[in-house]
Amino acid sequence: MAEPSEIIFEVTEAVEGGYDARALGYSIFTQGDDWYDLKAMVKDAVACHFGEKEVPKVILRS
Repeated sequence: MAEPSEIIFEVTEAVEGGYDARALGYSIFTQGDDWYDLKAMVKDAVACHFGEKEVPKVILRS
């Protein structure tokens, strides 16, 4: 099966502050204290999920 060229994350404000992000169609979830932190956490989560494979482009939407 071919790896995706992009992954879309749905971003919501967390009740306790900060942001939550979840990938649509994948079991990838993460959190960040602010938008800058969230972007870094999403990139790390995607890299961990796909490992050594080619990492797809990330799209964040709120």
